[in-house]
Amino acid sequence: MSDERDAGPERLGYATRGIEYEEPLLFERSRPGRVGYSLPASDVPDADPAAALDPSWLRSDVPALPELSEVDVVRHFTRLSTWNAAVDLGLYPLGSCTMKYNPKINEWAARLPGFARAHPLQPVAQSQGLLELMWRLEQALAEISGMDRVSLQPAAGAQGELAGIMMIRAYHEHRGEKRHKVLVPDSAHGTNPASAALNDYEVETIPSGRDGVLHPEAVERAMNEDVAALMITNPSTLGLFEPHIAAICDLVHARGGLVYGDGANLNALLGIARPGDLGIDVMHFNLHKTFSTPHGGGGPGSGPVGVKNILAPYLPIPVVRRLEQAEGEGFALDYEFPRSIGRLHANFGNVGMFVRAWAYIRSLGPDGLRRCAEMAVLNANYLLARLRHAWHVPIDRTVMHECVLSDKDLEPSGVTTLDVAKRLIDYGYHPPTVYFPLIVHGALMIEPTESESLEGLDRFADALLAIADEARRDPDWVRTAPHRTRLARLDETRAARRPVLRWQPASSD
Repeated sequence: MSDERDAGPERLGYATRGIEYEEPLLFERSRPGRVGYSLPASDVPDADPAAALDPSWLRSDVPALPELSEVDVVRHFTRLSTWNAAVDLGLYPLGSCTMKYNPKINEWAARLPGFARAHPLQPVAQSQGLLELMWRLEQALAEISGMDRVSLQPAAGAQGELAGIMMIRAYHEHRGEKRHKVLVPDSAHGTNPASAALNDYEVETIPSGRDGVLHPEAVERAMNEDVAALMITNPSTLGLFEPHIAAICDLVHARGGLVYGDGANLNALLGIARPGDLGIDVMHFNLHKTFSTPHGGGGPGSGPVGVKNILAPYLPIPVVRRLEQAEGEGFALDYEFPRSIGRLHANFGNVGMFVRAWAYIRSLGPDGLRRCAEMAVLNANYLLARLRHAWHVPIDRTVMHECVLSDKDLEPSGVTTLDVAKRLIDYGYHPPTVYFPLIVHGALMIEPTESESLEGLDRFADALLAIADEARRDPDWVRTAPHRTRLARLDETRAARRPVLRWQPASSD
């Protein structure tokens, strides 16, 4: 029976790992006297480094550092790196996270000495190349989004979102308005209500319609003079474009409110639609999603925020400014924003991400960016077309950059979305986003991005189809997955290890 159950991954080209090996800790690999460096002998006779320190600074309870050769250290960390899922190894289908491939030319550009070795406190006159790149990136992001001004300072999308709501709050306070509420659709990202709450706003959830989109009638019922803003994610976390977005923005503006656009899903709109043209007043960009800079552990991230001119006086400082003709040539840092919400990040932000994003935008150009969005939408709809006959699709219609399935049709087998996610690991894939959006029970949210080829999409679709078949034929096999990993399924109380070939330290003799 085991051979038959293993046939799914084998048919799709995934081999078993064979005998597994547990990597020892560096402390376990340590051997007395082994070193990975070569230093000249001290030319200070009878020098005792510890004697120069205050005795109270010394500790006796700290174990000695591991004694290792360079090759021991390099091989240890290289082996560990091969245990991780990575977008450089295969499809990384996290829905709403846009784990797209990071072109290596971006990495080359970010490592150019003039950028990589720039000190944030060096004089402005010595930072002209970096300031020009930042200014040009701001202009490009403003053009792509339909915004008037952009600040690069926020260090992540969530911080850009926080900055946007801080500016909205400052705007209303400057006008003498005491508004206490922010409207958030049930299909929005989870950070939206968090950002509103951190600004001391009450959050009111607006339900989506049965078709999965937000309707003006629902917003109108909640919109009054106490509402500071509506926060909306477009396309939504269901992967659906909000067709009533312009009418909804007009309605909010008519009652004195502003509209915050969550830009996390901008990957679907590049070169096709600009949020600013649709009525959005402020939005953040995820450079680590839409513009291919490293995401998560490969970060740090970057979440610039763009605004219409109505909010420009409240931008975080400093702002990069191009000198006027009478001032000469070059760029300067502008702190003259009396209504600014202040500084959000030390110095200018995560500048390595700026260089990568600028390289991405310049290498693709306007037509290339639009092609990215077109391919992202095509890939998501192709996956949906291949999977809809075997999986439940909660809202079955044309999607944008991502599609959402659920485990509803698997309920008779007892297999859940979490089980499916664990079984996908056996097929060589990092699982998609699970149980989100919250408005879909047992959601499985998949975003292939534009990076994937037809063959890669077919392999992933074949894996999900095989798991759906396994769930009906042998549900226990899916419920106990993964079966091919160094660790078995983890629970809340313990990590159940699979049998491994344990490494034993050599005898101290």
